[in-house]
Amino acid sequence: MAKNNATHDLEQPFIAHLIELRSRLLWIVVCVIVVFIGLSFYANQLYTYLAEPLLQYLPKNSSMIAIDVASPFFTPFKLALVAAIFISVPMILYQFWAFVAPGLYQHERRMIFPLLLASTTLFYSGAAFAYFVVFPLMFQFLTTAAPEGVAMMTDIAKYLDFVLALFFAFGIAFQVPVLTIVLVWTGITTPESLADKRPYVIVGIFIVAMFLTPPDAISQTLLAVPMCLLFELGLLFSRFWVRGDDGDNALEKRFDAIEREEDDFR
Repeated sequence: MAKNNATHDLEQPFIAHLIELRSRLLWIVVCVIVVFIGLSFYANQLYTYLAEPLLQYLPKNSSMIAIDVASPFFTPFKLALVAAIFISVPMILYQFWAFVAPGLYQHERRMIFPLLLASTTLFYSGAAFAYFVVFPLMFQFLTTAAPEGVAMMTDIAKYLDFVLALFFAFGIAFQVPVLTIVLVWTGITTPESLADKRPYVIVGIFIVAMFLTPPDAISQTLLAVPMCLLFELGLLFSRFWVRGDDGDNALEKRFDAIEREEDDFR
């Protein structure tokens, strides 16, 4: 009988967690749908804005084309859906944080929430860097590199897939500081060790940039150089997350000192 009660007590928290997870996921889905409905009215305008970096460098009397019959209708709506998910990222991360935070220790909450915030900001920054810096330079190069007698007319669906892949690549690549800090915080490596391996890291960054970008030197360099700078930034801030012999790091100790000062003030 006691064994059955213990099993029942274990099942209850598990079911409660599943119910909460369902609620969090429902909020995320509702948020994405609401934003998508709002953006769907401006789907064509969104696509025109997204295509602007290419359109301004296309030759005269040239334009983008739609190979599939349904592309002019479905492609802008696909962009609106992706944009809705993109805009809903803060809500998605908040729901994730609200779900896992109760099961974390206090010092883990102090570390993870700033990292989530920094990760979101860096992802948006990577996408913005791709649109405002990389796309104009890359499309200017690609449109002028076409052989004589070849008219460049890009399919709207293929263009969308191309730029979304670049957005994702730059957004992920800009997570280098967060990755560096996490590696140091978990004790896998140290800032000194990463600094000693800097030449290998730089070579690795250029190799990663080669796979994440189109086969042209401009976009590869424009991705690799910011990644190198972000690595140096992450290396600088990771020194605050160095764990000592007692298992704590400098930032955690600083938080504890601030809390003790607040308690004494009260």
